[in-house]
Amino acid sequence: MKKTIVAAVQMASSPNVNANLIEAGRLVDKAAGQGASLVVLPENFAIMGLHEADKLEVAEAEGAGPIQEFLARTAEKHKLWLVGGTIPIQARAGKVKAGCLVFDGAGHQVGRYDKIHLFDVNVPGTDEKYFESNTIDPGENSLVLDTPFGRLGVAICYDLRFPELFRQMADSGMDLLAVPSAFTARTGADHWDVLVRARSVENLCYTVASNQGGFHVNGRETYGHSMVVDPWGKTLASLATGAGVVSAEIDPDRLRRVRTSFPVLEHRRLRCR
Repeated sequence: MKKTIVAAVQMASSPNVNANLIEAGRLVDKAAGQGASLVVLPENFAIMGLHEADKLEVAEAEGAGPIQEFLARTAEKHKLWLVGGTIPIQARAGKVKAGCLVFDGAGHQVGRYDKIHLFDVNVPGTDEKYFESNTIDPGENSLVLDTPFGRLGVAICYDLRFPELFRQMADSGMDLLAVPSAFTARTGADHWDVLVRARSVENLCYTVASNQGGFHVNGRETYGHSMVVDPWGKTLASLATGAGVVSAEIDPDRLRRVRTSFPVLEHRRLRCR
């Protein structure tokens, strides 16, 4: 594990897959130009449909399809690791998995995490209602995998509210956390910063949180404020709204020092079952 630059891409994705891929490619190019070796795309980067069911029409079988080809090609082009936000992966009839695919610098898929916790809520103080379970099958397993930058864990958006998931990943040796997201403007304003930073503080890890940020064709507004956070909860870089990139250096020596001087993970008395 060595010092490296990581980046979070922020978008305001539309219903047009091709346009979104062009925009994502432009922003990954920008991140690579900043020296990033790991780039995280936001949730639903390839499509924010007019209707929830729109994702079913562009769902891909794992290992085939233009969105996955884009991710593999982009990772290989820049020789960087790419956490592919989420894309709709074919599941049973009428459903998809919200899959986050991880590609290495050679363009090979090396990991997949399917969103476990689905956003079925009425957003307080608004008329917004979301029922992801109408079109998405939940995943069942967490993901932590080896990378040149340490052990990488992956979670998605609403997962941030379930700390037991991150404790499980900490038990698997997580050093670095990627969180592709599409937080609503209302919930983001109240909870995004505190949740992202809390997950870093609790688990003494770096976090790269990539969010949708802006107004979408479907009328939705997302919060933005993509950020990179260190193991002490310090925000190293952030971007308020609009399309762009935030990047920061992660330092394994700092991670080691924090965990040695403040060994909270070793002091745990209760364990997840």
